[in-house]
Amino acid sequence: MRRPRLSTALVFGLAIAGVAASGLAFGRELAEQTSREKGVTVRAKPVDVAPGAKAWTFEIVLETHSVELTDDLPRTATLAGASGGTQSASAWEGDPPGGHHRKGVLRFAPLAPQSDALVLRIQRPGESAPRSFRWTLK
Repeated sequence: MRRPRLSTALVFGLAIAGVAASGLAFGRELAEQTSREKGVTVRAKPVDVAPGAKAWTFEIVLETHSVELTDDLPRTATLAGASGGTQSASAWEGDPPGGHHRKGVLRFAPLAPQSDALVLRIQRPGESAPRSFRWTLK
């Protein structure tokens, strides 16, 4: 018995749908959030926080015109769920420290147990309180 072959267009369409779905959490896209303080703008957006993902990823952008961006993001970023436990980032894939514009992806191990909300905190050098970004998942 012969298996039906999928058309190239169908395979391409399925691949695009998979890429688009990776930015979803529980069936909806989570919005980018912005924090502006002390001349530095930090933007954070969940890329993939889906159940079953090997890593949870967040796109991070730092911009300024006044100071060098020397943040050590894997050391100073934490992720917490509604239940309270926190964990540090496992990796940063992006621009190295320095300059006035940095962009990259911050990776975390998925939180267990699954939470209804996420709080990403980034403690910037010289700032007394961390920048906090919160998303509701369900």
